[in-house]
Amino acid sequence: MPRNGSSEAGLNPMSTSYAPPPGRVDWVDYAKGFCIIMVVMMHSTLGVEAQAGREGFMHYLVAFATPFRMPDFFLISGLFLSRVIGRDWRTYLDRKVVHFVYFYLLWTAIQFAVKAPHFAAEMGWLGVLEEYALSFIDPFGILWFIYLLAVFAFIVKAIRKVPPAVIWLIGAALEIAHVSTGWTLIDEFAARFVYFYTGYIFARQVFTLAAFVQARAALAGLGLAAWALLDGFAVFAGYAQLPFVSLSLGLIGACAVVSVAALLAKVSLFEPLRFCGRNSIVIYLAFFLPMAATRTLLLKTGFIHDIGLVSLLVTVAGVLGSLAIWWTTRGTRFDFLFVRPAPFWIAPRKMALQAAE
Repeated sequence: MPRNGSSEAGLNPMSTSYAPPPGRVDWVDYAKGFCIIMVVMMHSTLGVEAQAGREGFMHYLVAFATPFRMPDFFLISGLFLSRVIGRDWRTYLDRKVVHFVYFYLLWTAIQFAVKAPHFAAEMGWLGVLEEYALSFIDPFGILWFIYLLAVFAFIVKAIRKVPPAVIWLIGAALEIAHVSTGWTLIDEFAARFVYFYTGYIFARQVFTLAAFVQARAALAGLGLAAWALLDGFAVFAGYAQLPFVSLSLGLIGACAVVSVAALLAKVSLFEPLRFCGRNSIVIYLAFFLPMAATRTLLLKTGFIHDIGLVSLLVTVAGVLGSLAIWWTTRGTRFDFLFVRPAPFWIAPRKMALQAAE
């Protein structure tokens, strides 16, 4: 009998009993590294272009990645949910909900502290307080991703006994509907839940795909070339955001990123990308600080006139700067920025501290 579930589960394409391999998986780290760099690139490029009032060559790469950038991140996040979903509620909430809530609340406070003077100039200090209070209900700025991870994890366990096919179809329908209420929690939930749930219920198939790609690299390369043409055509022809098309591109694109990551995992040359993947949440939490500082410096000095190059440099600064912040705080009194301290655990700990990952 297979170690990762019963034979019956193996025949069920929507089995939730599959247990991913123990420990870290190299291609998963590559996929997360790829996606976190794409996320930093998006915020860096759009921020530079908004302030400069014109676009650069990076704009096209950001547009190309739009259909699959966040779908893949959420799909990968759901892959390992089966490892912990069977635990008691207290332990599960500690590992999959409280963990992310801690970092969301901490870094929301940090971002507000940094941006408060700017916000106050626009809406007054009372407006700043109202905006901060609202962030407890509706996720603030770029931190909506980890907010949603906690929400998704809670909901998936709560509805665990509902047939997976029903939940997946509801999630797909929400994405297809392109819900737009103006509330980040509602809109992003509708747009992203299907990918998180897909990673959870189709984990076996995703790992099988990665193994297939690594065994047949040439065939996988042809498939990726075809995908790149399809994605590029849909994006630049204006079809990528159409109902059904966006869902299809998101799922296919997530599989493409898994395939690219599986191929990269065979080449040690790309270890820095894997390192970024291992520390993707660290980068996600802190990149806004070096990104904003570098953007302001480069645009105000005007030393570099090519907006695309400025966007690229700001992206690099965002990634390396966030890792530098993490590295310099390790083992110091500022460890709490990236490591959840003992008082913020609600279940027995297997280790003294749990890092942001």
